[in-house]
Amino acid sequence: MARLLEVLLIEALRSTTGPASVPGLLRGLCDDRLAVAPREMYERPGKSWSVMNLAKAAALSRSTFFDRFRREVGVAPMEYLLGWCMALAKDLLRRERLSVTQVAERVGYSSASTFSVAFSRHAGTPPAYYARATS
Repeated sequence: MARLLEVLLIEALRSTTGPASVPGLLRGLCDDRLAVAPREMYERPGKSWSVMNLAKAAALSRSTFFDRFRREVGVAPMEYLLGWCMALAKDLLRRERLSVTQVAERVGYSSASTFSVAFSRHAGTPPAYYARATS
């Protein structure tokens, strides 16, 4: 059974490469240059990221990086980063019981109010309500 799971995983990973595969994170991670960007985002979500510094990490020009990321992953780099930061914020609010200010700092926002607006737009509810509703 374990060997069968290994084979299925390998086949799933192989199917994420090539022009016929569906855009997504796995396809982006199969690109050696692009794979650097999500890893950097995951390791340092609180950093003030820009397309320029993500492109630099991937050793690509800004426009090449942007186009390639969007083609392979299926969304623009900053849209992907926003989704990751909001998923992380939801987890911090739900499991860590941190204040909105602390969560804002951890996910790279300079103020709790800016974070609250972005979170509300993304999640459909303010972070304080989200934290109470999931507790």
